[in-house]
Amino acid sequence: MGHRSQSDRDAVTVEIGFAVMTGALSAAAAFVTVCAPAWLLAAGGGVSRGPLVAASVVAVLVFLGRVVDVLWRFGHRDTEREIGRRGPVLPDQPSQPGRTSPDS
Repeated sequence: MGHRSQSDRDAVTVEIGFAVMTGALSAAAAFVTVCAPAWLLAAGGGVSRGPLVAASVVAVLVFLGRVVDVLWRFGHRDTEREIGRRGPVLPDQPSQPGRTSPDS
Protein backbone atom coordinates (compact mmCIF):
# COMPACT_ATOMS: atom_id res chain seq x y z
CA MET A 1 0.00 0.00 0.00
CA GLY A 2 1.44 3.33 -1.06
CA HIS A 3 1.37 6.79 0.41
CA ARG A 4 -2.10 8.34 0.59
CA SER A 5 -2.79 11.99 -0.09
CA GLN A 6 -4.77 14.17 2.28
CA SER A 7 -7.79 14.04 -0.02
CA ASP A 8 -7.68 10.22 0.02
CA ARG A 9 -7.59 10.20 3.84
CA ASP A 10 -10.45 12.71 3.95
CA ALA A 11 -12.49 10.58 1.56
CA VAL A 12 -11.98 7.50 3.73
CA THR A 13 -13.00 9.46 6.85
CA VAL A 14 -16.16 10.76 5.21
CA GLU A 15 -17.04 7.30 3.89
CA ILE A 16 -16.60 5.72 7.33
CA GLY A 17 -18.81 8.41 8.87
CA PHE A 18 -21.43 7.85 6.17
CA ALA A 19 -21.33 4.09 6.72
CA VAL A 20 -21.75 4.41 10.50
CA MET A 21 -24.55 6.98 10.29
CA THR A 22 -26.58 5.13 7.66
CA GLY A 23 -25.93 1.87 9.51
CA ALA A 24 -27.25 3.36 12.74
CA LEU A 25 -30.35 4.74 11.04
CA SER A 26 -31.01 1.42 9.29
CA ALA A 27 -30.51 -0.48 12.55
CA ALA A 28 -32.93 1.81 14.39
CA ALA A 29 -35.53 1.34 11.66
CA ALA A 30 -35.07 -2.44 11.79
CA PHE A 31 -35.39 -2.44 15.60
CA VAL A 32 -38.62 -0.48 15.48
CA THR A 33 -39.98 -2.63 12.65
CA VAL A 34 -39.36 -5.86 14.54
CA CYS A 35 -40.69 -4.52 17.87
CA ALA A 36 -43.70 -2.65 16.49
CA PRO A 37 -46.08 -5.64 16.47
CA ALA A 38 -45.15 -6.53 20.07
CA TRP A 39 -45.66 -2.93 21.20
CA LEU A 40 -49.00 -2.68 19.43
CA LEU A 41 -50.27 -5.98 20.81
CA ALA A 42 -48.96 -5.45 24.36
CA ALA A 43 -51.82 -5.00 26.80
CA GLY A 44 -50.49 -2.30 29.11
CA GLY A 45 -47.92 -4.60 30.71
CA GLY A 46 -45.08 -3.76 28.34
CA VAL A 47 -43.13 -5.85 25.88
CA SER A 48 -41.65 -9.18 26.93
CA ARG A 49 -37.96 -9.91 26.63
CA GLY A 50 -38.20 -12.13 23.50
CA PRO A 51 -39.14 -9.47 20.94
CA LEU A 52 -36.56 -7.07 22.38
CA VAL A 53 -33.77 -9.63 22.03
CA ALA A 54 -34.88 -10.52 18.51
CA ALA A 55 -35.06 -6.86 17.53
CA SER A 56 -31.61 -6.23 19.00
CA VAL A 57 -30.08 -9.12 17.04
CA VAL A 58 -31.73 -7.94 13.82
CA ALA A 59 -30.57 -4.36 14.44
CA VAL A 60 -26.95 -5.45 15.00
CA LEU A 61 -26.99 -7.57 11.84
CA VAL A 62 -28.49 -4.73 9.79
CA PHE A 63 -25.90 -2.27 11.15
CA LEU A 64 -22.97 -4.55 10.39
CA GLY A 65 -24.34 -5.43 6.97
CA ARG A 66 -24.78 -1.77 6.02
CA VAL A 67 -21.32 -0.74 7.22
CA VAL A 68 -19.63 -3.64 5.42
CA ASP A 69 -21.61 -2.98 2.22
CA VAL A 70 -20.76 0.74 2.11
CA LEU A 71 -17.09 0.25 2.88
CA TRP A 72 -16.78 -2.70 0.48
CA ARG A 73 -18.24 -0.65 -2.36
CA PHE A 74 -15.98 2.29 -1.49
CA GLY A 75 -12.91 0.06 -1.55
CA HIS A 76 -13.77 -1.31 -4.99
CA ARG A 77 -14.86 1.89 -6.73
CA ASP A 78 -13.47 2.81 -10.14
CA THR A 79 -11.04 -0.12 -10.21
CA GLU A 80 -11.64 -0.71 -13.92
CA ARG A 81 -10.92 2.92 -14.75
CA GLU A 82 -7.85 3.20 -12.53
CA ILE A 83 -6.02 0.09 -13.76
CA GLY A 84 -3.00 1.05 -15.83
CA ARG A 85 -3.36 4.79 -15.28
CA ARG A 86 -0.72 6.88 -13.60
CA GLY A 87 -2.62 10.14 -13.17
CA PRO A 88 -5.84 10.91 -11.36
CA VAL A 89 -9.13 9.68 -12.75
CA LEU A 90 -10.79 12.66 -14.42
CA PRO A 91 -14.53 13.20 -14.14
CA ASP A 92 -16.73 12.42 -17.13
CA GLN A 93 -18.40 15.81 -16.94
CA PRO A 94 -17.19 19.30 -17.89
CA SER A 95 -15.20 21.21 -15.31
CA GLN A 96 -17.16 24.41 -15.88
CA PRO A 97 -20.83 24.98 -16.64
CA GLY A 98 -21.51 25.58 -20.32
CA ARG A 99 -18.31 23.87 -21.48
CA THR A 100 -18.43 20.70 -23.54
CA SER A 101 -15.30 19.04 -22.14
CA PRO A 102 -12.64 19.67 -19.48
CA ASP A 103 -10.16 20.73 -22.18
CA SER A 104 -12.31 23.35 -23.90
